[in-house]
Amino acid sequence: MDIIKPFISSLDRELRLNILPFWTRRMIDHESGGFFGRMDGYGNIHKDSPKGAVLNGRILWTFCNAYNHFREKEYQEAAERSMEYIRDHFIDYDHGGVFWTVDHTGKPAETKKQIYAIAFIIYGLASYYRVFRDKTALELAVQLFDAIEDHSYDPAFDGYFEAYDREWNLLSDLRLSAKDSNEKKTMNTHLHVLEAYTLLYMALPNHKLARRLESLVDLFLDRIIQNTYHFGLFFSESWELRSRKVSFGHDIEGSWLLCEAADVLDYAPLRQRVRKVALEIVDMTLREGFDHDGALLNERDEEGRLDSDKHWWPQAEAMIGLVNAYEMTGYDSYLEKAWQVWQFTKNKIVDPINGEWYFRVNREGWPYEKEDKAGLWKCPYHNSRACLEIIRRMGGSAAA
Repeated sequence: MDIIKPFISSLDRELRLNILPFWTRRMIDHESGGFFGRMDGYGNIHKDSPKGAVLNGRILWTFCNAYNHFREKEYQEAAERSMEYIRDHFIDYDHGGVFWTVDHTGKPAETKKQIYAIAFIIYGLASYYRVFRDKTALELAVQLFDAIEDHSYDPAFDGYFEAYDREWNLLSDLRLSAKDSNEKKTMNTHLHVLEAYTLLYMALPNHKLARRLESLVDLFLDRIIQNTYHFGLFFSESWELRSRKVSFGHDIEGSWLLCEAADVLDYAPLRQRVRKVALEIVDMTLREGFDHDGALLNERDEEGRLDSDKHWWPQAEAMIGLVNAYEMTGYDSYLEKAWQVWQFTKNKIVDPINGEWYFRVNREGWPYEKEDKAGLWKCPYHNSRACLEIIRRMGGSAAA
């Protein structure tokens, strides 16, 4: 189609001129190491803010793949800086796993073991190994995989429990954030364990990883995906659904991550089943989740009320999910919709003056300027990944 070349060109410019320079030129902490933990919506660096494992795992993934695509020394140096900081400060060498946060000097702050965060560190380390062939990164990733399997895996009902204290005692408060339900198992953690295990399997294919990854895919197909083709979000230990809330961004993100997992496992019947379900998820999201302006809405609550704000990360994941659906079917409508999402994002969510993307905009397209540009949850991973994935799928070089 005639939009492919401008699509690739526009995303390439967004990466090179906006997203990546923001992090390499404004977020590097030259005094204490690594990257700053927070920049507010007005561009002020908060030097004393804690540094989060989730943010740092995502930064590592971003610059490994930026270097793999562009081969520029600046991105290699950023990846090396991130790798060294994770190795020296986030890994708990006494008890295993990673710290949820360290303080601005790199000392352990909140020492709980959130499986979600460990998954993102695995994700970054596996990418670092695939790009730079650093054996330490692979060894640490395998150690973290073993920690999840040894401490978090539930042999009775399958899946993974959410969170532990430093010594691996299950916490009473398991939540990732205050807005989450306090349940023992969540879609969100399982989705990102799936994502991490997929990439680790690409780096180090073996029978144990294949078995655990296939089990995760089956969990999504049999337990997490509901008959409405939405993901259930919160579950009991035995997989009883505890919430009817819908997260449109996670639905469409999961559609393509499940396809990626099935592809690396290379088992034809599983791949066929996953692709069928993934297309149903994308089509349901198209019917229920998109607004008249082309953007993806955030979520629908238990009572069916829509959150009409447009958050940054669902737009990024929508683009990949739609391009993935286009690749599977050849239907131009999916690609045209992805382009429409990008036009909204470029015009309303990208900050052309101060760089990076706004956290969210309201239904009229006005940004919430007070919300952080960078922080424990605001990172370069969703948006850079959307750019890199679509460039790769539409004819560019491969991401690691």
